[in-house]
This record gives sequence, structure tokens and C-alpha cells, in this order.
Amino acid sequence: MAKQVPTSRLARGTKLGVVAAGSVLRTQRTRLTMRGRSEAVRARMAEESMLRTTEQVVMVLGTMKGVAMKLGQMMSVLDLDLVPESHRERFQKRLAVLRNAAPTVSFESMRRVIEEDFDKPLDEIFAEFEPEPIAAASIGQVYRARLHDGRVVAVKVQYPGIDAAVRADLKNLNMFRKVLQSAMPWVTPAVLDELRLNMESELDYHAEAATQSQIAELYAGHPFIAVPRSLPELSTTRVLVSEYLPGKGFEEIRQLPRAERDRVGEIIYRFYVGSLFTFHEFCGDPHPGNVLLAEDGRVGFLDFGLFNRMDAEHVRFEKICLRAAAEDRAEDLRELMIQRGVIDSPEEIGAEECLEYVLSASEWCLIDEELTITPELASGAFLLAVDPRASEFAGMKQQNLPPEHLFSRRADFLTFGMLGQLDVTANWHRIAREWIYDEPPVTELGTTHHRWLAGQRDGTRGVPIES
Repeated sequence: MAKQVPTSRLARGTKLGVVAAGSVLRTQRTRLTMRGRSEAVRARMAEESMLRTTEQVVMVLGTMKGVAMKLGQMMSVLDLDLVPESHRERFQKRLAVLRNAAPTVSFESMRRVIEEDFDKPLDEIFAEFEPEPIAAASIGQVYRARLHDGRVVAVKVQYPGIDAAVRADLKNLNMFRKVLQSAMPWVTPAVLDELRLNMESELDYHAEAATQSQIAELYAGHPFIAVPRSLPELSTTRVLVSEYLPGKGFEEIRQLPRAERDRVGEIIYRFYVGSLFTFHEFCGDPHPGNVLLAEDGRVGFLDFGLFNRMDAEHVRFEKICLRAAAEDRAEDLRELMIQRGVIDSPEEIGAEECLEYVLSASEWCLIDEELTITPELASGAFLLAVDPRASEFAGMKQQNLPPEHLFSRRADFLTFGMLGQLDVTANWHRIAREWIYDEPPVTELGTTHHRWLAGQRDGTRGVPIES
């Protein structure tokens, strides 16, 4: 059971003027830590045993059709250039089992799902319906259609029988727990419980439509973030109808000039990570397939099946831990985690291990310098986490991360992976200081965002949370 957030001097952190020295140290350390970790992982990937273990996990996941589609998305941040060329083809084939886990389903079968849920023929619901899908979701496909009132909509339809497949997978998770933990030590019972809870909720498209409607309302009128409105009145358990938002997909965004990619990258970071600290809620499923660049320059965000709201106390704990890590206050960070119950075996965990464990995942936004996030950096962090033989953080990996923090850290990590795929550059720490230290924005996008926030203050939502 997680304990209350401590309110001692540790929780208050240091005053803003003291942070400069820590930032300098953080800048110097990054060349020895973040980049060094990627080189170490590259060497490990050359070892046959590492490849065999990772392949075994991929094969096990490949038998779990519903859950594998979700976990395959998580594996998509992996940069295959890290794998030695002699092993790459073999490894890529294994990984393709997950990436291509979506079933091949005829349009007639998908049409039956719609007609069964609405209990009426397709042409009574839609004036036009294009039979070729325009995108694939984790447990369904997306089509373009037109309503009888002329509105163009996106229609997400679940694969027939996928609900039973997912529930069967979730029942089997405990059976595969030891195999998964052999390669992914972070797959604890708490992780499995959280995965089970969230995957189950993703099967209810009507609930997702309600969530999407709330988020679209929250971001209505935003200058650079677009969330298409859902139509809950036209959505069912297996069919979700929302406004159609045209734009460039992630692969097209990757081909844009660096300045444009950097802009999109900052927006992605603000939406997936910044919203947790600003609104105490966030989308837990950062993934390239859920982002597009709209024709008016806004970045559109899709798919809200995994959406989390976090208690203000828990958000505050994450903020003060990030402050401690950014300032290299290892002893304070360890004490915070002990008081919170994250570290339940204090005698096994030293202050430096605690700090390095946090930095291994979050250093990219805690160093005060321009940083280009490459696929190699993102993959290095991922593979360090899944290496069953890595001696780093052996004690921390056995500790109990409370469920309320599990998916926020997952969202942070997957955002890092997405930014790596875009190969984008920014001073991520200076952006993050808006929510870690409640400082004024230093980027043009930040200034625009805060101006929009100020205009929302007459309502109950859209107001930044004071620390």
C-alpha cells in the first residue's frame, strides 16, 4: 500500500536560485551516463544470450493475440540498428510477430460488428462508408464515413472476437509471468494488475468516446493541439465515431525538415507529459499511430482508450522527485521514495542507485542543455530495462512502484521513444521547468500555451496546478 506523500523539508525541494549549480553538474554527467548507457547496451546486444532471451519473450507475447498488439506498440521504439547486423534479420522477424499481430479481417465481418451493435443496416447509420480502412488501432480498424447530415467522420471498429481474445490473454498473464520477468524485471504483479485493468477498459469504446469528448472540450480552441470531438451518441461498445481530422501521419512527419520536426516534438512532449502536471490527467498510450499533423499546423492526438487521472498528491510526489533528481540530491530522493513506499527494502538500496535508476529513464528532461533524442538513445534506455542480466539497478527493480505512478512513468518512457523516432532537438529541461518548478515558459510554444491557459481560468478546467 502506497504511503502518503511526505511533507517534510525534502518535499519542498531547493529554492529556484540554487538550481544553477546542479544544472551544470547534470550537463557534465550526461555525457558519461545517458550516452554511455547506449554504448553499453550496444555491446550487450552483441551477446547471443541477450538475443535469445529477448526472442523468447517476443515469441511468448506472439501467442497472446490481443495483448501482443498493445505490447508490440511498446516494442516499436526499438532501434534495430542496435542489434548486430549478423543477428538483425532473425531478430526483426521475431519482432514482426508483435508488430503485425493485428488480424486480417474482411470488411463484411467488420460491417457485421457495426450492424449488430446498432441493430440496423449500415446505410441507415451512414450516408457513405469507405470499405478500405484508413488506419489500424490496437484492437480494431479505422474507417472514413459520412453521416446523413454531411459530416465526415472517423469510425473505429473492434475486430470481431477481439474482446474474448484480450480477456483470454489477460487470464494467461500470470501463467507467463515468470517468462516475462526473466527478460523484463519490471513486470511485477502490480504491473500485471495495471495492464489487466487498462486493457479491459480499452474494450469499451463507448466509455472511450465519453473520455475523448471530455478531452476535446478541455483542449477546445487550443492554438497547436487538436483533439477531434467524439460522437458518444453514435458510439457503442465496439464502435467509436468521431470527427475526421485530416493530416500527415507519423512517417510523413519524420520526413519534414528539422525545424518542423522539432516543433512537433515539443508539442508531443507538452501533450503527453506536460498535461499530467498541468491538468492531473494524461493519455497513457503515446504511440506514433496516435499522432498526426493537421493541415492548419496543429498536432492532432487520437485514441484515448488508456487515459489516466491522477490524484494531486501523487502528481506532487512525482514533481518533487524530479526536482531532487535534477539537482543530484540522491539522499533526499531516496528518503522521499522510502517515505512514499516505493522503496520497501531500504537496507538494499543506496542513494546513488536510487538516483541513477531515476536518471536512466528521465535524464533526458533533467539536463540543462540542448539534446537531440535519437532512436539509439531511446532504444538504449529500453534495452537496459529488459536486459535480465543487467547488474544496474538490481535492487530498485525489485521494489514496489505504486500502480498510480506506473502508467505515468510508462507514458513518459514511450514519449521518449516517440521523440527518438522523430530525431528531435530541444532543451527539454527548460520546457519541463514550467511544470517541475512552475517557471515561466522560455519557448514560443510555451508562451502561446500559457496565454491559452490564462484564457481558461474562468472555468473549472485548464487551470495550471500550483505547487
